[in-house]
Amino acid sequence: MSSPAADEAAKREATQPAAAAADTVGAAATPNGGNYKDSVNALRSTFLSGQTRPLSWRRKQLEALYALLTDQEDRIAEALWQDLRKCRQEAAAAELLILKADIAKLNRDLPQLTDIHKVKKTFISMMDNLGLQQQPYGVALIIGAWNYPFQLTLMPLAGAIAAGNCALVKPSEIASASAALLAELVPKYLDQSCIRVVCGGAKETQELLEQRFDYIFYTGSSRVGRLVMAAASKHLTPVTLELGGKSPVYVSEGVDLGQVSKRLAWGKFLNAGQTCIAPDYVMCPPELAQPLADAVAAQIAEFYGQDPKASPDYGRIVSDRMFDRIVGLMQASKADRATGGDTDRDARYIAPTVYTNVRADDALMREEIFGPLMPIMPVSGVEEAVYFINKCEKPLAIYVFTHDGSVKRRFEEQTSSGALVFNDVVIHAGMETLPFGGVGHSGMGKYHGRFTFDTFSHQRALLYKSSSATSEMVNNKFRYPPYNDSKLAWVNWALSSSVKKGSTCVLM
Repeated sequence: MSSPAADEAAKREATQPAAAAADTVGAAATPNGGNYKDSVNALRSTFLSGQTRPLSWRRKQLEALYALLTDQEDRIAEALWQDLRKCRQEAAAAELLILKADIAKLNRDLPQLTDIHKVKKTFISMMDNLGLQQQPYGVALIIGAWNYPFQLTLMPLAGAIAAGNCALVKPSEIASASAALLAELVPKYLDQSCIRVVCGGAKETQELLEQRFDYIFYTGSSRVGRLVMAAASKHLTPVTLELGGKSPVYVSEGVDLGQVSKRLAWGKFLNAGQTCIAPDYVMCPPELAQPLADAVAAQIAEFYGQDPKASPDYGRIVSDRMFDRIVGLMQASKADRATGGDTDRDARYIAPTVYTNVRADDALMREEIFGPLMPIMPVSGVEEAVYFINKCEKPLAIYVFTHDGSVKRRFEEQTSSGALVFNDVVIHAGMETLPFGGVGHSGMGKYHGRFTFDTFSHQRALLYKSSSATSEMVNNKFRYPPYNDSKLAWVNWALSSSVKKGSTCVLM
């Protein structure tokens, strides 16, 4: 007999399509009938009018964005269920709550963030005042992702607003129900003269990228990230690229496999594995491989029951194309399957699956999995694990389960990644005091909390030069031609004094 929760899940799945019809997105309408140049120009005119500069405007928009998430929580959860069969708990924790916390912190810290910051004076500027001013770039293009369609679209938007920018927002068309809802709700809550939403697919994205923006923020694949960067280079537009890659896990001896397996299974099978920072593959000493696989299998059963397909807490793959890609990896793999392996294309269901005896050249190790497959690859120890990681592209995150200080130092000092997390996975993304972003192949730039504000701000140097007679007397000693040995002596003295005081100066 099925559980009431499973019955409700089956009922919802039967009455709601896994993805909204393609023309749903088209119905959301692009601004000005798809005339992107006019839209960008209109946003730039608004920006140049100064409308987005006052703190009052920024706060009003942040509060409106917060209200959108609060008022429309049920509709957002419904869209996420349609696109990804994302359960209410995951929708709340990984989309709504993390967004609301970020918006609230930005709004709370806005006076401090936007204030001119005084900086330390150099020896040569003792009579002057120095500062840093955070300036908005202008018109930002934000291209969201489908796996967390609200978080990954609205979190950068919140930072762009806080920094005083106008924005053109492009949700991912793959999560079509979420894209249509964003296109409907954003204009109702936010200032349409400053913030616009464009819906569409690859063609529309390409047309958007032909326009001149002042900043581009892209979340998605490395392949498309290269195209975004190439398009931005034509206008010398700065970019943030939030990409992905194969985020590795290393499990060392002496850890509690029960705790490790619980955290690994949660992070890997969250959103059916469709998370950019999901643990992609696991390395451990050979003697730990089978016990770890057994422990993860036990956690899968505890989380989702003996039939994860019937669990209301387990998601689905977003599209047929993504489903076929993951199944192709499963079919090509030569590794041993420890648990899982069931698939249903009509439901876009792939069971949580664990593989053992995975070789470095296996199909599962060739690309980012981005699905509910967990390969466990035996390695001789930390030295081989670090060597293998460093042979690959730099990942978005590295996860290390260990209580050994020397192992921690090895990863701290000898690896490079967007984040390094000890004894947990994924959870760092929910901490707004930590920057989130990649390095190299996994991306460039960072955001979350004040880091999003900084990303959408140009840090302008300010110098308030003294016009006093004393200041000019000092300038006359060495600054202006004609030069002589006496003025050179003053330069040498000023430079040596700056070095002694621990600061440097440049004489202009």
